Amino acid sequence: GLAADFELPNARGRMVRLSRALESGPVVLSFYRGGWCPFCNLELQALQAHLPEIQALGASLIAVSPETPDYSLTTAEKHGLGFEVLSDVGNGTARAFGLIFTVYEEMRPLYLKWGLDVPASNGDDSWELPLPARIVVDGGGVIRSIEADPDYTRRPEPEETLAELRRVL
Repeated sequence: GLAADFELPNARGRMVRLSRALESGPVVLSFYRGGWCPFCNLELQALQAHLPEIQALGASLIAVSPETPDYSLTTAEKHGLGFEVLSDVGNGTARAFGLIFTVYEEMRPLYLKWGLDVPASNGDDSWELPLPARIVVDGGGVIRSIEADPDYTRRPEPEETLAELRRVL
């Protein structure tokens, strides 16, 4: 199917629209839970390491989390990310891609005890997070692959995404 178009602020508050990014070629979307998630940070670092290869294929990379732009900026700066890190506050975009889950009531005190203040990071009290997902959208806006796993410790290898991009071209 077609990817839902969206427009979200990047870490510096500038609006980024998917359809505009697709004008220059395929887009790899990476939905992540937040900069507080160590598995997400490892994934963002792995994607950054493969960014030259992604760009060499004429594609761009966009990361999306429900965190506010301030938190996104911290994540982008801490990891030296050379791609857009967008704030999907309220998870509207993740919802459009069918990627929403809610942290169970009984898990919330544990998250807070571990220092994972989801409401503070997200700027709302919903405790909603996106399933970690990597989506390849071709230049025509068609979703060519979705890798999403309820087990947030498992992430697709960047090589799989590169292989998918080569199939799209």
